[in-house]
Amino acid sequence: MSEKDNSYKPPYEITSVILSLVAEIAELAGRITASQESSVDLCLRRVSRIKTVHGSLAIEGNTLSEEQITAILAGKIVIAPQREIVEVKNALDVYDKLEKMDSHSEKDLLRAHKTLMLGLIDTAGQYRPGGVGIMGEKEIIHVAPPAQRVPVLMQDLFLWLKNSDEHFLIKSSIFHYEFEFIHPFCDGNGRIGRLWQTLILSDWLPVFLYLPVENMVYRYQTEYYKAINASSAIGKATPFIEFMLNIILETVKAATPQVSPQVTPQVEKLLTVLEGEMTAKELMTKLALKDRKSFRKNYLIPALTEKLIEMTIPDKPNSRLQKYKKGKN
Repeated sequence: MSEKDNSYKPPYEITSVILSLVAEIAELAGRITASQESSVDLCLRRVSRIKTVHGSLAIEGNTLSEEQITAILAGKIVIAPQREIVEVKNALDVYDKLEKMDSHSEKDLLRAHKTLMLGLIDTAGQYRPGGVGIMGEKEIIHVAPPAQRVPVLMQDLFLWLKNSDEHFLIKSSIFHYEFEFIHPFCDGNGRIGRLWQTLILSDWLPVFLYLPVENMVYRYQTEYYKAINASSAIGKATPFIEFMLNIILETVKAATPQVSPQVTPQVEKLLTVLEGEMTAKELMTKLALKDRKSFRKNYLIPALTEKLIEMTIPDKPNSRLQKYKKGKN
């Protein structure tokens, strides 16, 4: 069948909510891209990659923390279940290769699955050989298409992706939902679906390779599955598109530069890794710094001076219980 003969189109509607979200995301993502024209800082890439891997695997039940993933990335020994360590190593490997993959290539998707699931299942890199159902709390909530239909359905989905004129934000979300509906693999479908949406988005703006969208999905994990179920219930991807666009919006909002041009790159890095309330030691770990004196001089004190961060115990600046949080400016 030629590309022109392909009449397959996933069912969905473009709502006013979707159009509004696309416009808002595009504006904020443009700001992020403009602020990183020269290159994306390696430290920020590293932090984002760790957050992404942690979020994606935590959704699937992996219990390793960001600190443990950081240690694995650094080649250190981590005491944890071997399967979970393999999951982390495989995920780090596949994200390292993501930039060289083609979002329109079914072969690349199969290679990505092989890398992600190597040593975890016998069918890594292969479509499932049998039927599969997705369980809810007490019952099956989705019966995936028969195994013999999977290759054709995936070919149709990739052909639609290649020919679609929809905005990347929309078609990446549609691909993600349709992929989960087809459920082409025995295991790893959620991880690959989220990974591939990231890859499709990076075709629009490369900065999406370094934005931890999956970490935000993890924060709204229950809503993520509800959105999938809502789309399945009406036979249209629309609810899932709206959900994912809201997730992407939250992610780009968190990454949009909020500091003035006078703020140093070191302070920008500090603000990027600061989440909630953190100790100086935790911040240094996130920033991969070892020299406490340099950290205080170049990162901590300038941020405090500009009131971009504040102490949790301001009346006792040298307290061993001291932590830091983002300022109200």
